[in-house]
Amino acid sequence: MKNFHIIFWLFFLLTHSINAQLEEEMVTQNEWLKHWTDFEPNLADINEPTEILTGEITEDLQLYKRETYLLLGPVFVKEGVTLTIEPGTIIIGDYDTKGSLAIAKGASLIADGLKTDPIVFTSNRSVKKAGDWGGIILLGDAPLNKFGRGSVSSFYSELDPKFYKNTNYGGENTKSNSGILRFVRIEYAGKKEYTADGSFSGLLLAGVGNETIIENVMVSFSAGDAFKVWGGTVNLKNMVSYRSAGNDFSFNFGTQSHLTNSLAIRFPYTSNSRGARCLDIRSFDKKENVDFSKKGTSLVAENLDLINNSKDLEFDIQSGLIKESVYVGQNTMFSLNKSTVSGFKPAIMLKNEILDNQENLEKIKITEIHFKDCVGYVWSNDTANNKALENWYTNKEFLNMFSTGNRAKVFIADAKKAEKENKIAKSKITVNKNLVYPFELIDKAPAFSGCEKVAEGESKKCFQKKIESHITQNFKYPEAALNNNIEGRVFVMFNVDTNGHVVNIRSRGPDKSLEEEAERIIKMLPKMQPAMKLGQTVKVSYGIPIGFKKTF
Repeated sequence: MKNFHIIFWLFFLLTHSINAQLEEEMVTQNEWLKHWTDFEPNLADINEPTEILTGEITEDLQLYKRETYLLLGPVFVKEGVTLTIEPGTIIIGDYDTKGSLAIAKGASLIADGLKTDPIVFTSNRSVKKAGDWGGIILLGDAPLNKFGRGSVSSFYSELDPKFYKNTNYGGENTKSNSGILRFVRIEYAGKKEYTADGSFSGLLLAGVGNETIIENVMVSFSAGDAFKVWGGTVNLKNMVSYRSAGNDFSFNFGTQSHLTNSLAIRFPYTSNSRGARCLDIRSFDKKENVDFSKKGTSLVAENLDLINNSKDLEFDIQSGLIKESVYVGQNTMFSLNKSTVSGFKPAIMLKNEILDNQENLEKIKITEIHFKDCVGYVWSNDTANNKALENWYTNKEFLNMFSTGNRAKVFIADAKKAEKENKIAKSKITVNKNLVYPFELIDKAPAFSGCEKVAEGESKKCFQKKIESHITQNFKYPEAALNNNIEGRVFVMFNVDTNGHVVNIRSRGPDKSLEEEAERIIKMLPKMQPAMKLGQTVKVSYGIPIGFKKTF
């Protein structure tokens, strides 16, 4: 047992050191992050609660720093009532009763912390985890693009009917004022509710107007979205999303918002299975639920840092853990300016319907962006359009740049020009056969039997289908893992050398027996025709997740 504790703490310290480097750099380089943010909230000491908040708050109430408050079950601030929170106050959400705080339409929350004394909402568990409690909901009477008004009642599985009046949002007042959230941290929120709307978010702003002040708010370790904005005209400044399992910033249902000077740091192993993003911009979930005579969602975003913090970026991309940083849906307007997007595949994904006409495309403005270590800049769901999209957004007038590793920034337009000028010369280049090329960078994939005559552009799909078929045919659940109820995903990477042999198999998973089975399957792959680049055989690396889940 002593050896176990030593190993655990060595692992903890190593992991902590690696993960802390980026956050320390960000805080050092950005004065606005200093003092009020906390990227390691699990290390904070939280006092036992001295006061309980539960049910409905029906008259003005002030919370004081000298007390520690417990949100017991869903807590609602009634219309016409103001809840004021003193700087430095700590409010903890109860795990067992799914504690949460909702500010009804017409009510007000004044949570105006200080840079040196922020207000903190956190978990009441000794070992804190994402989704320990609900979150904070602000409801206002600003416009939506839905038919009628909206309601958040479906977030509550067993809500007393007398509280339904506190769950409605939406109206016609663009200047709706729901109060102030400034220098506030929200930690370990996003409790899962098995309803139509899924998880709580760290902070949900529904129908909130532009008189509401939302500045210097940090949401960390949320099991749902960190920030979710439904309709309204609220603006956000100096936001931080850290280690969210859901989207960092989600905008929907006709919101007209600005997001400025904000930070999102994602970790591939904490994202949910739906493929969460830094920014998710939509105008609807289902077309039949919205009124298209009303404005679609519009987001103007500037001075953002959207970062994927991978220890092994190539492995995580090959394993399918990393997707786009930004998703833009149909019938939206989106402007992203003077921002950095780092470590995604691709950086930005557009819904294919946006490309139906030039008018739609011109509603999406992407300018002065630094794309760092990204596989692809601006893509669409239909890969056939990717080349045209990249040509459009890499035009020099947009001033977009790229870089890899620690190399200097280069204007994409200049790089594209150089690429065209060197096209003939490239065909004469002898590729370095000692290099192992990523799967994305080869021209033709290794060919299994049956794929030899497939067109170059279809070779990768054929290779991937053959791999999946091979795994299905040879899969065996390890008996030891079955008996011990061990499940999970194993990420396997391997190379195909210039002779078509599978070599250098490595894996990462939750248990050694699962890793061994995954590697056994890959070792059974047959010899194939090698990959090609510029008409020459090359080594290539490929990665795939293999899932182990009991079905009985």
